[in-house]
Amino acid sequence: MEGNQSVATLIDSTTCKIQQLQKAFAELESHRALTLNLKWKQLEEHFHGLEKSLKRRFNELEDQEKEFEMKTMEAQQLLEKREAAVVAKEQDSLRRLQEKRDAAVFAIVNALGKHDKLSSSGHAVVASENRAGVPIMEEKPPDAMAAESNLEDVKGSSENENVELKSYPQLIKLCEDMDSEGLHKFISDNRKNLAAMREEIPQALKAAMDPARFVLDSLEDFYRIEIPNLDGKKDANLLGLRRTCIMLMECLSILLTNPDLGPVSEVSDDVKEIAKAIAEEWKPKLDALDIDASNGNSLEAHAFLQLLATFGIASDFDQEEISRLIPMVSRRRQTADLCRSLGLSEKMPGVIEILINSGRQIDAVNLAFAFELTEQFSPVPLLKSYLKEARKASSPLKPGNASPTAQNEVNERELTALKAVIKCIEDHKLEEEYPLDPLQKRVVQLEKAKADKKRATEAAKPQPKRPRANGVGYGPRATNVAADKTFYARVTDRYPQYIYDRPYVYPVSTDNHGPSLLGSATYNLSPSHGNYFGNGYQYQAPYLH
Repeated sequence: MEGNQSVATLIDSTTCKIQQLQKAFAELESHRALTLNLKWKQLEEHFHGLEKSLKRRFNELEDQEKEFEMKTMEAQQLLEKREAAVVAKEQDSLRRLQEKRDAAVFAIVNALGKHDKLSSSGHAVVASENRAGVPIMEEKPPDAMAAESNLEDVKGSSENENVELKSYPQLIKLCEDMDSEGLHKFISDNRKNLAAMREEIPQALKAAMDPARFVLDSLEDFYRIEIPNLDGKKDANLLGLRRTCIMLMECLSILLTNPDLGPVSEVSDDVKEIAKAIAEEWKPKLDALDIDASNGNSLEAHAFLQLLATFGIASDFDQEEISRLIPMVSRRRQTADLCRSLGLSEKMPGVIEILINSGRQIDAVNLAFAFELTEQFSPVPLLKSYLKEARKASSPLKPGNASPTAQNEVNERELTALKAVIKCIEDHKLEEEYPLDPLQKRVVQLEKAKADKKRATEAAKPQPKRPRANGVGYGPRATNVAADKTFYARVTDRYPQYIYDRPYVYPVSTDNHGPSLLGSATYNLSPSHGNYFGNGYQYQAPYLH
């Protein structure tokens, strides 16, 4: 601020300097020997112009300084709010931890109270027999007996609680019997409640004689189902079976890594060798998959990577080859955890570059946030680039020559891309850097145009004639069959694919292995997706199961 005041003082003193210069110029004129062509007024105008220019620039600099200070204050306030939110979360976590601790102490106190009622006598007597078979009375202090009784009560109560909490006790029976086929059928029959069942599967796997071998047996039909004259990727039963295989491997990972579920034997070397043989068998089949056609949602690649992570055999395979599979599963919600389990964190910058070059900027943004690479890959320019490419791919048609159906598809692509970008901005809290208002206005505009066209088309449909009095009616005219075809329900709408219902933030439903609708530089989005969350590229949830 002292520098600003000194500059302002110098600017204010220019008038005095100009007056002094005028006196010197007048004195010079009085002594001149020759006539000067330069007039004082010209000099005065020149210096006044310089003075005004300096003042204007000085005012601009002051305004910029004030604006910078205001932004700094806003950033500081935002930082304080975030710190307060973190502190509030910590306090909430501590409160919940304290509640659990109090509940545990209360259960122990109750158990001790029950024991005190039972042991009214001062000492407990334990009978044993000597070598001759004569019973010997052995005394134990009441504290030791209380500890033993308390331990038994706690064990019994915890076992009863576990039994009561089980919603699907059949899972334990199937795991005890090592019945992988029955487990697949049970999960398929109860897939509507998969979220609740998924929570119980890790605990149920403990009942198996060898949980790791049991899960390996469940992978038997992942590639063996042969369906003549049917594309396996579009078969709902096969997709459901493959999703179940992936889920079982994930549940086994939870069982092996979560100490709260109790001690579990590690995966044996024999089971690892079997898992390695299965991976060697699956690996050549991945070479036939198209990285673009998979659209970041390949169940085959996901199952292969999960197999390596769950059974700890990633070190037996080349990391470069494994990292090349990541773009094929970039939309799935487990991708980030998979990459960490496989030790691919250092490879992620290269993976993100591949996603950006292939026009899948939203997946790139999600991974950049997951691995804290947002400084290297700035999210907002990537989202703007994705939206720009989507609009470019959505506007190749001239307004005069575009058919209504083609124009509807173009609008649907842009609408889907806009919703995906909005979802990504909301997920990663980028509203300040990338305002949502213009995007949301465009979404409203496209949805309104879509609804208007739909109403206009329905109004233009010919109404069927009333039947005659004698009961003979008119059949539909053949000339309208072609016009009505565009309004038939799509196959995916009439026959929904096998999906898992789960309370996840990204409920994207099916695997899309179809051709690209936004071109090679954009995501492969289906125009039939009309719901907001089903169109976004999530992990996560947005990710897929």
